Amino acid sequence: MFRKVLIANRGEIAVRIIRALREMKIASVAIFSEADRRSSHVQMADEAICVGPAPSAESYLVKEKILDAARQVGAEAIHPGYGFLSENSAFAKACTDAQMKFIGPDWRAIEQMGSKTAARRVAIAAGAPVVPGTEKGVSDPKAARKIAAELGYPVLLKAAAGGGGKGMRRVDHDSELAAAMSSASSEAERAFGSGEVYLEKLIERPRHIEVQVLGDEHGHLIHLGERECSIQRRHQKVVEESPSPLVLAKPELREQIGEAALRIARAVNYSNAGTLEFLADQTGRFYFLEMNTRLQVEHPVTEWVTGIDLVRWQIRIAAGEHLTLQQQDIRWLGSAIECRVYAEDPANNFFPSPGLLTRYTEPSGPGVRVDGGVYEGWNVPLDYDPLLAKLTVWGESRDAAINRMRRAVAEYRVLGIKTNLGLFAQLMSDAAWVAGDLDTGFLDRFMSQFKSEKPTEDSKMASMLAAARMAMQKPAATGVSEPESQWRATGRRGLLR
Repeated sequence: MFRKVLIANRGEIAVRIIRALREMKIASVAIFSEADRRSSHVQMADEAICVGPAPSAESYLVKEKILDAARQVGAEAIHPGYGFLSENSAFAKACTDAQMKFIGPDWRAIEQMGSKTAARRVAIAAGAPVVPGTEKGVSDPKAARKIAAELGYPVLLKAAAGGGGKGMRRVDHDSELAAAMSSASSEAERAFGSGEVYLEKLIERPRHIEVQVLGDEHGHLIHLGERECSIQRRHQKVVEESPSPLVLAKPELREQIGEAALRIARAVNYSNAGTLEFLADQTGRFYFLEMNTRLQVEHPVTEWVTGIDLVRWQIRIAAGEHLTLQQQDIRWLGSAIECRVYAEDPANNFFPSPGLLTRYTEPSGPGVRVDGGVYEGWNVPLDYDPLLAKLTVWGESRDAAINRMRRAVAEYRVLGIKTNLGLFAQLMSDAAWVAGDLDTGFLDRFMSQFKSEKPTEDSKMASMLAAARMAMQKPAATGVSEPESQWRATGRRGLLR
């Protein structure tokens, strides 16, 4: 087993990995940008090292700096978390070349499944259903119009090199296609370094269902069931749950979609944790969409219902251990729901809301888990994704989980910035949500009836008093002097530059 692991990430996922390492008696090393000098993951880690200024392109995304940091502290392995370099095959290969274990799949699998068009070809060869579309990128508008006519409008233009809604355009008419191709390609080039786009038939009102797989480096691979991820904004997930309400209505679907996921994963000799994403229509017919060759943000809901610690298994598998779990041993108990708590304003088109957390109190109690990376007094920076925490709950049934989430959201207290907690409070009481009548356009329709909560005079005054109190107690974040980091103050080993 590893003695020391460097975490090439920040925020709540870095905290999550540090906790797993501590339970396994493995030393943890955090990296941080200058904007994250006082962040939770830096304070919690056994060691920490600065890798550059605030922009991620100059810190968290610089492969050479991260590898150099790992060498300096003597780390034997690197956990990439999700986002940043987690699906960068060149980084995974660089780790391997530097004789540092990359805690994730082999770089060849990342490279093969990182291209959506290549992943489609793998799925087709494996006999898995895919959305009708092109297997290669398209660049000629004339050829694209011919393909779109054969598929039938509406169609979807998608970036071949990445996801998250970037480089994606819906096209309803032939006259819109050329302009959509140009803008989608430009956006894809900026986001992923590749302007390649491809065409898919648009499935109206689909559900987004994904399957968690886990495999060792000795050829043993299993699936851990599905997650429903249909509650999205701009193709970014906001609420996830397991099991899917569709699977609750059609239990046979879990085995069918799970086996399709395993066929695709086996085709690329996949190891470690990964997720196969599918679109499903309301009848349960499903189509392969893409593969995420990493840990997912929403992994806690799978951990709740299966009782399996995915991060711990990631580390054990990377250390060469055999996966002792068998498919027939996996059981799914109850229901779990995750809400991604963001520093953003739902009433203002989800605009980011950085700033000082003048009050921050997380919910707790039976069946409640908060994977957080912030604390009261922390300045939420504008430089990164505005995710504050992942609030997950478990209940013996979906109704019980919904009721528990209502209670947990009501207990959550955040002052000083805007969050989407008010959105969750209303969503959890929505009749269609409670009935499980979901699709990827659900949140867009729901927002038309969303009522923004106006801050009360009491909350305004509490926020002002808290900010004033913190200003008297703490030096300004832009001050010249730098207070001692907590991990130094508590006597933990550290490297700070």
